[in-house]
Formats: sequence, C-alpha cells, structure tokens
Amino acid sequence: MKQFWDQLTKGQKRNVIAGLALVAGALLIQFAVIPWFEARQRVAGAIAGSEKAIRELASLGAEYGVLRQRSEEIKRVVERRPPGFALFSYLEKRAGDAGVKANIRSMNPLKSVPVEAHEETTVEMKLDKLTMKQLTDFLYLVESREDLVRIRKMTVGKMKESPEYLTAVFQVFTYQSLPPGSR
Repeated sequence: MKQFWDQLTKGQKRNVIAGLALVAGALLIQFAVIPWFEARQRVAGAIAGSEKAIRELASLGAEYGVLRQRSEEIKRVVERRPPGFALFSYLEKRAGDAGVKANIRSMNPLKSVPVEAHEETTVEMKLDKLTMKQLTDFLYLVESREDLVRIRKMTVGKMKESPEYLTAVFQVFTYQSLPPGSR
C-alpha cells in the first residue's frame, strides 16, 4: 500500500484524500447525523404524544371527579327520600296539586337504566286539554332538586280538536336505589 501511495502524483494524492474524506463524510452523515436527527424527532414526537395523553388524563380526571360528586349527590337524595318512593305516585300527586290529574291521558314507564347502585327510572306522561297556566303550574311542581326529579324531554302543541287547549308529552326521570340482590 505504501508503494502504491508513493507512486501517485501530488494531484492524485489530493484526489484520493478528497475521495476518502467525502466517503468518510457520507458514512458519518449516513450512520451518525441522520440517525441522531431521526431519534431526536422520535423523542420530540413521543414527548408531544405524552403531553397530549397527560392533558386528556387530567380532563378525564376532572370529569371523573364531577361524575363521582354527582353520584354522591344522587346517593344522598335517594337515601333522604321516604321508603317506597315511586315516580308514578310522585307524578300523580304533583298532577293533583297542579289540578291536572283529570287531564292525564297516559303514563308509561320507559326502560330503566342501572347506574352503579341506582337505576334511572323514566316515565312518559301525556296530558290533554291543558291551559297555559295549568301547564306552567305542573312544570313548576314536577321538577324538584330536592327529590332529584327532572324533565328530560317535553313536547307541547295545540290540540287539533280544541286549539285553545294544549297537549303535552313529558319524559320525567329520577334515580332510585336498586333492589337488594339486583346489583
């Protein structure tokens, strides 16, 4: 190899050195610089993904806290109610208090949805021949924060036979304790 090197002219030696430097530079770029930049990008992407996951976990944690607080509130309200509380009888009593018991066309239970130790009970109630005052009185009496009774959906319209009267359909729901053994 030494003999080969000694036979080369000065210009050829420069060309060989430049070629070797170029090959060494290309190898350095291919096997050191490019992998370093790719690893850096992967780490930056992983950090960004982790930060996003942490933000999502924080928002889910806050949402879980709200749901847990709501669940505790439901539990307190359900425990405060008198034993034997039923949404049907509650609605009939409120209709009587508002003077619209005679206007009840139908009351149908909808499918109950279990939620932990409680179930969401829903009743669809249809009323006919209501005046605006009767409707507002009934609405005022039905929704109760203390008894955790809410109106989920309501449709009100004029009666076809008597346009001076209203017809209303309500979906009223509350939470009740699940019977023992059904949990």
